Amino acid sequence: MSGKPQAEGTQPERTYWLDDPRNVDRVVWTVYGVCALLLVIDVVIHKHGPFAIEHLFGFYGIFGFVACVGLVLAAKGLRVILARPEDYYGR
Repeated sequence: MSGKPQAEGTQPERTYWLDDPRNVDRVVWTVYGVCALLLVIDVVIHKHGPFAIEHLFGFYGIFGFVACVGLVLAAKGLRVILARPEDYYGR
C-alpha cells in the first residue's frame, strides 16, 4: 500500500494502468516501434503521387510533423488575438 493509514470506512484510492511508469514506458516504446515499422514500410511501398516530392523517403511523416507544428503555432497566434481578459464575463 502507500504507507498512509486509512480512515475506517474509506476506500483506497483507485489506481489506473497508466499510473505505473513501466506501462507508460511500454506505450512509448510501442509508439516508437510503430513509427519505425511505418518508416521501413515507406521504402517498400510504391507511391502514386502526382508530385515528385511525394516520392521522397519519409515525405508524409515529415509533412505531417511540419503541419502539426504549424497548427500549434497558429493556435498560439490566435490565442493572442482572441484572448479576453480574465474578468470578461464578470463585467
